[in-house]
Amino acid sequence: MPETAVAPQNDLDLKSLAAEVVSRALDAGATDAEAGVSEGDEFSVTVRMGEVETLQESGARGLGLKVYVGQRSASASTSDLTPDGISQLVSGAMALAKVTEEDPFAGLANAADFGQLQTDLHLYFEDVYSLPGAERIERARRAEAAALAFDKRITNSQGGSFNAATGRRILANSRGFLGDYRTSYCGISAAPLASDETGAMQRDFWSTSARRIADLESPESIGEEAARRALRRLGARRVPTQQVPIIFAPEVARSLIGHLFDAASGDSIWRSASFLAGQLGETVAAPGITLIDDHTMILPSGVGGFGTSPFDGEGLPARRTVVVQDGVLQTYLLNTYTGRKLKMRSTGNASGGGIGAGNLYLQPGTQTPEEIVAAIPNGFYVLSLLGFGANLVTGDYSRGASGLWIENGELTYAVEEVTVSGNLREMLKNITAVGNDLIFRGSVTSPTLRIDGMTVAGA
Repeated sequence: MPETAVAPQNDLDLKSLAAEVVSRALDAGATDAEAGVSEGDEFSVTVRMGEVETLQESGARGLGLKVYVGQRSASASTSDLTPDGISQLVSGAMALAKVTEEDPFAGLANAADFGQLQTDLHLYFEDVYSLPGAERIERARRAEAAALAFDKRITNSQGGSFNAATGRRILANSRGFLGDYRTSYCGISAAPLASDETGAMQRDFWSTSARRIADLESPESIGEEAARRALRRLGARRVPTQQVPIIFAPEVARSLIGHLFDAASGDSIWRSASFLAGQLGETVAAPGITLIDDHTMILPSGVGGFGTSPFDGEGLPARRTVVVQDGVLQTYLLNTYTGRKLKMRSTGNASGGGIGAGNLYLQPGTQTPEEIVAAIPNGFYVLSLLGFGANLVTGDYSRGASGLWIENGELTYAVEEVTVSGNLREMLKNITAVGNDLIFRGSVTSPTLRIDGMTVAGA
């Protein structure tokens, strides 16, 4: 591989290409059209037991077109950006549109609704290309080595990794919108295995991610934290079935926030496939619970969040939306189509033809995680979840779980092979403590949460 990775050079004016594709669709008989161009590249290396196990470098470009013929619409995509490939894309989309059913809710947003944030959101940094290939591999190796050296009980590894990627998104439509932005990403992770005296093994994982190399945590700190997490799982056992307070660590609490987002999504609401249907203005969570979806966020480090962008998937300007405030559902999350279905306006959440989050987070509380644990005489601190046991229609929730048992306000032994269950309707209202440990490690995040009234099903 080359000693230094370099950013790919554009040999096409992709903004002009997107606008041209829209124009060609209109010439072919479309009443409206939207074209999106995406390009990106990725580097990924995994080192296992000190040796490179996988190494990948790739790049891709794609072009998508959505056409409207009256109230009929169709979409097509291609990676062939030659004149012939574009001609086939346009003709294929038009042919599909003519045989689809009419939909009175289909169509682009009103021209006055389009726009984008004009400030620099700091989403792209060229320094993700700054490390020579050998140094990228070495950072993965350092993360794994730190985990293996941390304790003699760390006996094996599923690897250390380093990843870097950049991307560009361009969107044009027939109502005058043309926008683009670039993004960058890099990350380091480690996944060690710990063994006890009986040979039983436990695995855990830790990572750091950022938009620029300078913001990554050190490989050594990632490896050591991953080792700590693996070690605390040793000796895991099942516990008897019982109803106790449950604490969700931030890395698993974020999945609950994701369920709440899905339940508030316009796609679920208009289909009556959500327990939040018909609940606007109603109390759906405990007092003090505030859920925010912010596509405009700049993190304290001065860079844009992982869910930050200047415009959404339809070309509407990015915005900050309070979804739940002090426990009360304020709005659903909508694109133009679902907004029309529900006789509401888009909230700027269009993404890939559906609904997507920006930086989605639960506002933090004032208690430290240690204070939350200390208040529980008997309970379960959940560190990981298995399966997909959330029914958005009924709210029923059941997931395999592992973590640590709480006795007399202290974390004691490891627990595994149990199930935690409840109902999302009640779980949201039974959040009795929110931690102050909100850290944005991704686009969806949460502080530590305590939920009462759930059941741990075990031995």
